[in-house]
Amino acid sequence: MPSETSHSPRPTRALSGIQPTGRFHWGNYFGAIRQYIDLQPGGGHQAADEAYYFIADLHALTTVREPERLRGFVRDAALDLVSLGLDPERAVLFVQSDVPEVTELTWLLMTVTPIGLLERCHAYKDKKNRGLPADAGLFTYPVLMAADILAYDATVVPVGEDQVQHIEVCRDLAGTFNHLYGEVFTLPKPRLVDGSAKVPGTDGQKMSKSYENTIEVFEEPGTLKKKIMRITTDSRPVEEPKEPEGDHLYQLFALFAPETERQALADLYRRGGFGYGEVKKKLLEAAGQFFADARARRADLAADPDRIEAILGAGAEKARAKAGAVLARARRACGLDRSPPVKQAGKRA
Repeated sequence: MPSETSHSPRPTRALSGIQPTGRFHWGNYFGAIRQYIDLQPGGGHQAADEAYYFIADLHALTTVREPERLRGFVRDAALDLVSLGLDPERAVLFVQSDVPEVTELTWLLMTVTPIGLLERCHAYKDKKNRGLPADAGLFTYPVLMAADILAYDATVVPVGEDQVQHIEVCRDLAGTFNHLYGEVFTLPKPRLVDGSAKVPGTDGQKMSKSYENTIEVFEEPGTLKKKIMRITTDSRPVEEPKEPEGDHLYQLFALFAPETERQALADLYRRGGFGYGEVKKKLLEAAGQFFADARARRADLAADPDRIEAILGAGAEKARAKAGAVLARARRACGLDRSPPVKQAGKRA
């Protein structure tokens, strides 16, 4: 197989996973899902030749311990991704646990993983520093993540800045394995997602489930209105001019509105003489229009449960074929393949 230094052309293969730990919110869409859609073949000038996207239910087991909730989250994740534009005809969509080859590959990588490398990883260090309990699943999480990437010969992994370390760990483990056993794994490269898509939550902090400040992509209309109307704002008087940049309510509106509407609202901010309630109504309307088509597609998909299962089943079949080939390559390289040696001409076995 070609190594990273080979000059032979090879296709770009994008790979990413998303955890089903709750319903997707605006931060998930603008921070990751939109990039998945743009990267799938035919998605634009930066599109990959191939794309694999998975719902990371094995990773989710470190936080979701209720079986029925996890099953529901996985199904919702699949419905949401396809409704938002991930096309199963152009990209491979599957559930992580439907590809058991990845868990065996994780063990092969664990045998070359230094303990110190895992101790330096952010998620484990953060819990340890806060005095919170951390299990072996969290500790070895980066190894499973590496297997997720290496199993498909991924060349491009879209990530946020906080995830770059995991790609570096993946490259380290792949490099060590290759050094010991030959050129087995493709070394992936991170592709940073749009840094401008840092979505503020209803309290002005980064939108995150852990802060309980999220607005879901497919929020029910009544709940959506309540959440938007409760968005935190400052207490400056109506007549006072305001700078739009840095105002989280304006930042949210700018995610959904076309350039002409963004500029018009920015001008209104700088003139003053308006109330934040007016902006919240504009945000409610813009967000509703932005996701209207996706909401309709989701309703159709949800009414036909067999269709989404068929999509995931077909995706798992394609993913297993690729991961199986990579695992077989790794097993042969490190001596787990017990097939007899090939006889050489003119010599006795």
